[in-house]
Amino acid sequence: MLEGNRVSRISVRGFAVASATAVTTVGAVVGVASGSTAQPSNEAEATAGDATLLADIPAGQQAQVQTASLTQQAQTQAIAADNAAQKTAEEAARKKAAEDAIAKQQAAQDAKEKAEKEAKERAEAKKAASRSETRDASSFSTQSSYSVAQIQAMARQMVPSGQFQCFSNIVNHESSWNYKAVNASSGAYGLFQALPAGKYASAGADWQTNPATQIKWGLNYMNERYGSPCEAWSFWQANSWY
Repeated sequence: MLEGNRVSRISVRGFAVASATAVTTVGAVVGVASGSTAQPSNEAEATAGDATLLADIPAGQQAQVQTASLTQQAQTQAIAADNAAQKTAEEAARKKAAEDAIAKQQAAQDAKEKAEKEAKERAEAKKAASRSETRDASSFSTQSSYSVAQIQAMARQMVPSGQFQCFSNIVNHESSWNYKAVNASSGAYGLFQALPAGKYASAGADWQTNPATQIKWGLNYMNERYGSPCEAWSFWQANSWY
């Protein structure tokens, strides 16, 4: 018992119907015994259709109603707790997915930078190796004159082996390996038809008489302007000049 205090109305429609039915049945029996022809009261039906106060329920059934109410409350709380737990799990999953995506992106960027660094180091090592295999213009003894074969032999020793054919193609088109070739109209001079001719001086003062000095200048020009003799040759093929 709840000491006569009224509680919130609890849906006990089943119990109300049972109680009303019992009251109606007793009333009918009493009426018959006394000769009364009173009609069954509609109050029982109204009570069965509405929410019934706990105090209106027979004492023997109140514990069942309270148990059912507590069970329903517990289920509602459990559902709310499950929903909250699911929401928390979903938030954690989204956060983890975002962190994983950022980590993968960073790893990809690190891998790219590492690959680019290694490629650059390999290229520099390759250039260094090529330079170590070639001779400088100053290492050749000077002569009063040079044949085409001698000039080509110098170039082979000064130009990296993988670049020589491209280098040779350009010289063939520019001067046919004549280190004293002069363009009558423009004044372009030497193996590479430098214009003005004085450009060769950056490689050595003897540029007019020493083909090795001209080769040094031409190789430097191709490397600095195009990256390599083969890149210079590709440009020459597309434009007929370099």
